[in-house]
Amino acid sequence: MFDLFILCNLSSNCFSLACAGDKFFWFRDEEFARQTLAGLNPYSIRLVTEWPLKSKLDPKIYGPQQSAITTEMIEREIKGICSVREAINQKKLFILDYHDMFLPYVSKVRELKGTTFYGSRTLFFLNPEGTLRPLAIELTRPPMDGKPHWREVFTPCWDATGVWMWRLAKAHVLAHDSGYHQLVSHWLRTHCCTEPYIIATNRQLSVMHPIYRLLHPHFRYTMEINALARAALINAGGIIESSFSPGKYSMELSSVAYDQQWQFNLEALPADLINRGLAVEDPTAPHGLKLAIEDYPFANDGLLLWDNIKEWVSDYVNYYYPNPRAIGSDQELQEWWTEIRTVGHGDKKDESWWPVLKTPEDLIQIITTIIWVTSGHHAAVNFGQYTYAGYFPNRPTIARINMPSEEPSEEFWTNFLKKPEGALLQCFPSQIQATKVMAVLDILSNHSPDEEYLGEAIEPAWAENPQINAAFERFNGRLKQLEGVIDERNANRDLKNRNGAGIVPYELLKPFSEPGVTGKGVPYSISI
Repeated sequence: MFDLFILCNLSSNCFSLACAGDKFFWFRDEEFARQTLAGLNPYSIRLVTEWPLKSKLDPKIYGPQQSAITTEMIEREIKGICSVREAINQKKLFILDYHDMFLPYVSKVRELKGTTFYGSRTLFFLNPEGTLRPLAIELTRPPMDGKPHWREVFTPCWDATGVWMWRLAKAHVLAHDSGYHQLVSHWLRTHCCTEPYIIATNRQLSVMHPIYRLLHPHFRYTMEINALARAALINAGGIIESSFSPGKYSMELSSVAYDQQWQFNLEALPADLINRGLAVEDPTAPHGLKLAIEDYPFANDGLLLWDNIKEWVSDYVNYYYPNPRAIGSDQELQEWWTEIRTVGHGDKKDESWWPVLKTPEDLIQIITTIIWVTSGHHAAVNFGQYTYAGYFPNRPTIARINMPSEEPSEEFWTNFLKKPEGALLQCFPSQIQATKVMAVLDILSNHSPDEEYLGEAIEPAWAENPQINAAFERFNGRLKQLEGVIDERNANRDLKNRNGAGIVPYELLKPFSEPGVTGKGVPYSISI
């Protein structure tokens, strides 16, 4: 078995960009928090708006609904800056909440060999300098196997035992976040939910239809890569089931997330940020949104990219539909949207949140959302996989042992006290699991030599029309400007979530890239 000294020194030769500048970055609490805003899964963090925290699950099955995280605990960790109520009112308290989603699977996953599972809540505080600080982690096990409900709250500590318990609690949360990222933020919300758009576009729109021509490059290779994923990644007993925290229940959990969480209207970046409490509408602010965390690299860069996409789509749609009534009378277009809603996403066909398609503005919002999902959203959650998870202590994909404080045997507790790093290494993925995942993430993070980047290569159908060609050239120019803006932001010392000693610059939404594993580049489509 590795020890931590060897593991950290291996990082010197690790190709992961995240460990290139600071081989101990994964130990730091501030990095653990920073990556919720500028890491591989920036889609999960939410604003805390209610206190105390409460579950919606049945207490007769899963235990007490009210969280064990108390006001006193949080105010002790805030260290007198403000009260919990003031922190909530001032929008300074945030959460990674994997409690209700994961708790129903704890007993099932624990039946699998070599893994364990919890429901978890992780709270963060927004410091005056604009960075996040973790305050508390709550891990919960429901009543099972004749044992009562178990839960414990872990906080940053200064005593030796508490420090290692905190590190182990973080490892469990990272395994939860890794699973949710891969199954929901990545597979479900990009690869999977794009398939109905592709099928409806090919079934209902003529290849000569302007909207077919607009969307065509955004669907390149997606069905092919999804078929490969079903054969080799998300298949029964495949890499995901054998190496990620929900185990063989991974696809079931992804389906439950679709049922409980997915809404087309919330796939638009501004709507997603508002829904998570990370932004509010403000016509005086850039992009019409005021961010709850001003230095939120994913949101800051993403909103610029969203605006650029929307402007290009607006130019295109307004050219082909100068008469607003033409939208409603376009039979192909209406049948396309009907199939997406009622067939492709048939489980949700009666939901009230589906946008109507009556005006050019409706079409612009729908198309911009689809393009965002296939380009910016996918790039943000895919091409940083090797950068952040290629060094597995930073993002363990599975937790293999329970917390030492959960009903330990005398031998286990004694061994933990004698060599706590051994418990952490036992909790991490096995060497076989880690090696498999690293190899897969290296492939998934790669840009092929023939990659087609957003706004770089013009479609022949667009180039034929002088006005569309001019609109595309403006789009290309704005994307080149975005590259410069991102470089400037990464060089700004005041932006501590993307600049600092050993910190990886946030480049996942830089539009262009050379081939290989680069941690940047936004392709037109979900092609890997």
